[in-house]
Amino acid sequence: MKELDSPQISTLQTPSLWNELRDAHRYLGEFKGLCQTLPNPNILVECLALREAKDSSAIENIITTHDDLYASQVSGSPLGIAEKEVQFYADGLLKGYEKVREEGICRLPTILAIQSTVEKNRAGLRKLPGTVLRNDRTGEVIYEPPQSGEDVERLMGDLVDYIHADDGLDPLLRMAVVHHHFESIHPFYDGNGRTGRILNILMLVKDGLLDLPIFYLSRYINHTKRDYYHLLQQTRLEKDWVAWCEYILRGVKETAQLEISFLQKYRELMKRYKHEIREQLPKIYSQDLLNRLFSYPYTKIDFLMKELEISRPTATKYLESLADMGFLSRRKIGRNHYFINQPLLDLIAQH
Repeated sequence: MKELDSPQISTLQTPSLWNELRDAHRYLGEFKGLCQTLPNPNILVECLALREAKDSSAIENIITTHDDLYASQVSGSPLGIAEKEVQFYADGLLKGYEKVREEGICRLPTILAIQSTVEKNRAGLRKLPGTVLRNDRTGEVIYEPPQSGEDVERLMGDLVDYIHADDGLDPLLRMAVVHHHFESIHPFYDGNGRTGRILNILMLVKDGLLDLPIFYLSRYINHTKRDYYHLLQQTRLEKDWVAWCEYILRGVKETAQLEISFLQKYRELMKRYKHEIREQLPKIYSQDLLNRLFSYPYTKIDFLMKELEISRPTATKYLESLADMGFLSRRKIGRNHYFINQPLLDLIAQH
């Protein structure tokens, strides 16, 4: 791979691909619009960033449960290896999102910062030869990415230029092509897969297709892993960009459909809690309290004190009252007591 071999727009003008593109834009637009109907869409960012981190890490065989993951984030206890890896990914995702929102572009230093956060090292771009991709089962070499540090650096510079090219290519198709190029350059010693999946999200934000980093292809890739790796290699060998782009567009469509379903159920659950808390506990209800209960499945007294700017006795009264009425469940982890929005945790696990 001496240079980026991107498809000509004319080669992508097939009826099947344009049907997939139309549907992907339709459902992604519906998802973006639905996000804007929430009272405060930002309350989803931290919660769903961790869900994405879990799904993306699962592709690398880093497995944890939603319950362990969310509990570990609030307990203050040492994280297990899997939980640490997931947290590093979430940190990298949010760091990249803030940079792209601030700068309006996706620069190479941003990509480097994401990888450094995900892997907790500062190795930067590959400089030494010897990296090959092997079949996990047989050990057979299936792909050899660029070997020299000069080639890797030059190709990444070309890739960043391509991300921002003004050539009329649809942004979803550009995201698909960029993802393939990134994985083929394989620019880092470690963390290429997770960094590449974060880059997908940042491109959607950069191009205005998302307002928040809460749309993720990792679950789709994980469920279709065999097709993903097959098409990556087939496109390298045969330059069959149509099949690759159709695969990614189907992922956008299917992911958007799932996320629309999630948001509809999330909104209904939040609405139910709002009406029932106002009816049963009118003296403690506030929109800020409701937002806290739906920004994260786990909470505790200290969190409520800080976010609502209330005293410890008041925060304790609020959470104990909510638990007594069945809105929250109690759990003791170590010496600390936590309150769990179990319906929200169940909804996240189901989607």
